Formats: sequence, C-alpha cells, structure tokens
Amino acid sequence: MTGIQFLTDEKGRKVAVQIDLKTHQDLWEEFQDILVSRSRKSEKRIPLSKIKASLIKQGKLRG
Repeated sequence: MTGIQFLTDEKGRKVAVQIDLKTHQDLWEEFQDILVSRSRKSEKRIPLSKIKASLIKQGKLRG
C-alpha cells in the first residue's frame, strides 16, 4: 500500500507503522478518533440534559 510502511521486529512481526499523512490524512483522523474513543470508554458519562442546563445557566446557550 502506497504511503504506509511497517517496522518489523527480528522475527518479521509488524510492531509499528509509518503513515504518510499527505496521502492518508483521512485514514489517520479516523484512527485517531478511534483511539480517543477507546481511551475514554471507562470515563463517567454526563447526560446531555445536564450539559445543556449547565450551558444555559452559564449564558453560553439559549434555552
């Protein structure tokens, strides 16, 4: 695949990848989004209704 190179260990196993961002910008952005999503998987969730109420109270959103 053009624009993608793999780094292998002494046994030939792929251990890292180098991506040409000029060629694969969209691919990188999707990959980055997945990593962020997975890293936040166990975070406490706040209901949208509470977020909206807080923004309205702060004057940052009209109710």
